[in-house]
Amino acid sequence: MNSKSVIVVIGAGSIGQAIARRISAGKHVLLADLRLENATTAAIILQDAGFEVSTAVVDVSSRISVHALVETATAIGGITGLIHAAGVSPSQASPSTIFKVDLYGTALVLEEFGDVIESGGSGVVIASQSGHRLPSLLPEQDKALATAPTEELLSLSFLQSESVDNSLHAYQLSKRGNSLQVKAEAVRWGKRGARINTISPGIIMTPLAHDELSGPRGEGYRNMIHKSVAGRAGTPDEVGAVGALLMGADGSFITGSDFLMDGGVTSAYFYGDLAPQAK
Repeated sequence: MNSKSVIVVIGAGSIGQAIARRISAGKHVLLADLRLENATTAAIILQDAGFEVSTAVVDVSSRISVHALVETATAIGGITGLIHAAGVSPSQASPSTIFKVDLYGTALVLEEFGDVIESGGSGVVIASQSGHRLPSLLPEQDKALATAPTEELLSLSFLQSESVDNSLHAYQLSKRGNSLQVKAEAVRWGKRGARINTISPGIIMTPLAHDELSGPRGEGYRNMIHKSVAGRAGTPDEVGAVGALLMGADGSFITGSDFLMDGGVTSAYFYGDLAPQAK
């Protein structure tokens, strides 16, 4: 292992920062984002808190860009941690863009970093509660999302426009795919002595969530929060606590798993006040 231990954070938002703060003391944090200004702003916050930080630009939908990030990280030291928190939401993008960023992009990150993660290293991918509310897929569809070669993912028949006609459906499929990809990648990461897991958060109060609450989907978001089991939204620090468990010594027996933390929204959707009404 290289002498310096590197934690790579892809997506410099509140959730990625919250996890990084808990696991990066004494390590080098490489903050990467599509927008350098986002990474720079987050880096200043972490530097002021005593962390050693550098920044990079990455487009997770580009293999060249992701590979360049790997090379930047390995030039600093051995990669012992990966926090992948980048993505786009249904309100931000078309189905094709969501598939390219959230599904294909995550597969790229898992593949490229899985080739270099150090023994004893660990990673967390941020998925979403939305993947848990998607109806069950066919077994062959689950397997395809989990194991299809990265460059063939976007060609899967059930991801084409005639089957997916809205951004929410694309997002649900992508996030379900993320948890399945991680389940499969855990085998390959394990051969390097490393672990990888997924966290599927519900509504977490980030700047993006505030935008959603004040946007056209705001009423639906507020209804989801009000009728959830917890009756409130979550905080980045709560996701950070779960991320720290999964990436730390106390989580050393956990890999290939998905952790749903949504305040009981999914429970309410299937068995409570959020359940769709029969017509």
